[in-house]
Amino acid sequence: MGNNEFYSREYNNRVLFPDHPAVMSRWAEKSARTRSSMICYLDRQYGESAGETLDIFPARKGDGTCMMFIHGGFWRAMDKHDFSFLAPAWVDAGVSIVAVNYDLCPAVTIEEIVKQMLRASGWLWKHCEDYGMDQDRLYVAGHSAGGHLTAMMMAALWPVYDKDLPRDLFKGGLSVSGVYDLRPIVEVDWLNPDLRLDEAAALKLSPAFMPPATRAPVVTAVGGRESSEFKRQNALLGSRWKSAVTADIEVPGADHFTVLDELCNQSSPLFTGTRKMMKLDK
Repeated sequence: MGNNEFYSREYNNRVLFPDHPAVMSRWAEKSARTRSSMICYLDRQYGESAGETLDIFPARKGDGTCMMFIHGGFWRAMDKHDFSFLAPAWVDAGVSIVAVNYDLCPAVTIEEIVKQMLRASGWLWKHCEDYGMDQDRLYVAGHSAGGHLTAMMMAALWPVYDKDLPRDLFKGGLSVSGVYDLRPIVEVDWLNPDLRLDEAAALKLSPAFMPPATRAPVVTAVGGRESSEFKRQNALLGSRWKSAVTADIEVPGADHFTVLDELCNQSSPLFTGTRKMMKLDK
């Protein structure tokens, strides 16, 4: 089997896990219920383009901790509204959730999406206290392509980007089932026509080959049933970012989709490990 065929299979989660439509349908239903039943501020604009919006689910208790969540979809699909379902468990635990959107490929490039996440993060730092959140208690989390973007935020040189921002804008990051070396994606025949990556762009956008910007903790996780490539990507960040990755949380029975259910299960190792990263496990 050639690399092209291997990578095209290993990254095709929708084929590998045929139950994904039922999982996504459940997410959508729970997300709609969440938006209709919880206090939330929807579609706040953090930039000028149509995709540059975010949803805020403020916690009325707690110490002002906030998790900015970046959704997946291989940089070309899904929407923040699909992930509102994460909010009830975290708000109940005293953590505000901010779900961010971005414009999707092929309308924009992955590099532009990274810039949008920089804008969203800067906006959040400047405005979070308007919603009862603490500038010094911001964390970033993401799944799949959002895991890649989370790692990019943990490598960001914030004062270079904007002199008003602190070097450690995020006090920690959680990256679930992320892609940290984008070079294999160049060979994925059903995906790269939308992403338009070449070898140089893929390397430039690979957080595994950048240093983490601070000593803030990074936690990783990957489902035990995921493909060998997602497990390899997860291990790669752990080995390249030894100084930052403080935990790799095992999620043995989970696939690429159901792993995210564990992030809103208050008794799961993924939930409790994330709370520990946030120093909330006292």
